[in-house]
Amino acid sequence: MSNYHFTLKSRNAKTGPIPTTVTSADTCPDACPLKAKGCYAKGGPLAMHWRAVTEGARGGTLDALCDDIMALPEGTLWRHNVAGDLPGHGDMIDKGAMLALISANEGKRGFTYTHKPAQHGANADLLRFANAKGFTVNLSANTLAHADQLAALNIGPVVVVQDAIEGTRADTVTPEGRKVATCPATYRDDVTCASCGLCAVRDRKVIVGFPAHGAAKRAAATIAKG
Repeated sequence: MSNYHFTLKSRNAKTGPIPTTVTSADTCPDACPLKAKGCYAKGGPLAMHWRAVTEGARGGTLDALCDDIMALPEGTLWRHNVAGDLPGHGDMIDKGAMLALISANEGKRGFTYTHKPAQHGANADLLRFANAKGFTVNLSANTLAHADQLAALNIGPVVVVQDAIEGTRADTVTPEGRKVATCPATYRDDVTCASCGLCAVRDRKVIVGFPAHGAAKRAAATIAKG
């Protein structure tokens, strides 16, 4: 059974002081190439926290998490999964658990990212429904070409790993001409998720790029190169 940890006010410099969650590693899909090597969450203090959540030493049930989310004030911006993925083992999204999260988020501005393959089983329908209901799920692309493929599905906003120097702005375009804007929190000290909120905008056209970062950034950058 997956485990969930809720933080009411994050101390993470990138997210800013918003509510955040961490989900146990069993939710990470095999389809994610960063799972083996390149995942930023496997290094530093976050890795230790994530391991404790995965092992059950911290956190609790999905029901408890949903209670915490429902208790947030109307309009609260919150980030699901600083580490971990959408509910469900492997590549499949757990329908019941996903619908519970969507319902808990009603009236709030929850956003998250997923590497679970959109075209696997009923994943696409659940992702489309989540975004339509205001729980913004960004589809995570591994390359610029992959970002084009995900954007063409038209079921949710897209983000992509960039082969760029960490801490620099690297705006670009995909092979099909879609605009990619580097996350401003990655190169500006005065911007956080709390002050930006771009990843919570489900109907945006721009793809958000994240330069490879963390202890395994070289591996992530290699994946981004395709």
